[in-house]
Amino acid sequence: MSCENYIGHYMLGKQYRHDCELVADAAIKYAKGLNLSGDGKDIWIFDIDETTLSNMPYYAQSDVLFGALPYNDTKFNEWVADGKAPAVPGALRLYETLLSLGFKIVFLSGTKEQFREVRTANLKAVGYHTWEKLILKGDADKGLTALAYKSKRRTELVNAGYRILGNSGDQWSDLLGDNIGNRTFKIPDPMYYIG
Repeated sequence: MSCENYIGHYMLGKQYRHDCELVADAAIKYAKGLNLSGDGKDIWIFDIDETTLSNMPYYAQSDVLFGALPYNDTKFNEWVADGKAPAVPGALRLYETLLSLGFKIVFLSGTKEQFREVRTANLKAVGYHTWEKLILKGDADKGLTALAYKSKRRTELVNAGYRILGNSGDQWSDLLGDNIGNRTFKIPDPMYYIG
């Protein structure tokens, strides 16, 4: 069986959804065990791609093959611009639970700033209705690796007085580096790796 078939069966089958739900369950259990300060500075950081919004319809296309073919920035940006990404399994449940517990939500994404309007509309369309900040990659972030960019933005949040109590992402670059938070939660994503 070829790699793309193996990845495709995992991503489109029950196991991927089950694994995402297990990560959400663990994050909810952790979050419910915390005592928040109540000052509005307790935050949970979410990445967007493959963490809160799924690009599965894009990756399942025959000219993408779950990441088996070379990445096409133009084609992917066209998909993002359509604003039709569904929610990642378990992510909305975690998000709603965190809001009910009093967390402020911060979306920290490598998505380019030019897609702010469409990303905002896409997040709201699938149920992410409230957040403290939506941080996207701007001109000042050009040349930074994903790890350096995410570290820089998390450090800015901490310097502004926020406490990162939880951090969810599908890439290790979302969860490593500076000011990663008190606990991290890795969402499965075998389709690509961003350093």
